[in-house]
Amino acid sequence: MFTGIIEEKGTIISVIKGRNSSRLVIKGNKIFNQIELGDSVAVNGVCLTVTKLGSNTFEADVMGETLSRSSLGSLNQGSPVNLERAMAAGGRFGGHMVSGHIDGTGTVESRVPDEIATWITITAGTDIIKYIVQKGSIAIDGVSLTVAKVDSDSFQVCLIPHTGKETTLLDRKVGEIVNLENDIIGKYVERFLGLKGETTRVQSHISMEFLEENGF
Repeated sequence: MFTGIIEEKGTIISVIKGRNSSRLVIKGNKIFNQIELGDSVAVNGVCLTVTKLGSNTFEADVMGETLSRSSLGSLNQGSPVNLERAMAAGGRFGGHMVSGHIDGTGTVESRVPDEIATWITITAGTDIIKYIVQKGSIAIDGVSLTVAKVDSDSFQVCLIPHTGKETTLLDRKVGEIVNLENDIIGKYVERFLGLKGETTRVQSHISMEFLEENGF
């Protein structure tokens, strides 16, 4: 589990591509203070397992499923990436609950400066948009952000200077692909209410009267 508060920007040292997988060698600095083989590290929001450690570098294998759902397949030598170690028990929880399991990708539609801030508009499919709510949370390339506005096919976030400096989001140009992870709470609520038609429909006993009686 992660918080979406990026610890540092790292760099892709090499990409070893297989037929339907790849191996990334990633260089960082801060995260190597406490990192061991088998640990989880979010790379642009994707939870990867450390398979080898070097001098301020680590390797991680990326399987085909992950490549198909994320933007990791577009990384090349020299690409900057956001890095965050798994959340430590008892640590500060400054962002929101981020699993590192990407729901899909979006496209940077526009970047508009607004004094010290920068507005970023991202387009995405309905399977992503349906879980986004105004003033809710979303992870973009692993960065926990508050949704400022949402439409039928896009949403907006606003970056403060610190977020722009400490992450790769302002490196993303219009037309580039970013990883998106919806707030997990909405997906669980949908599942529990039996609204999803992919599997056997679950009959919900929750009604408006029930919610009102219980203070909702």
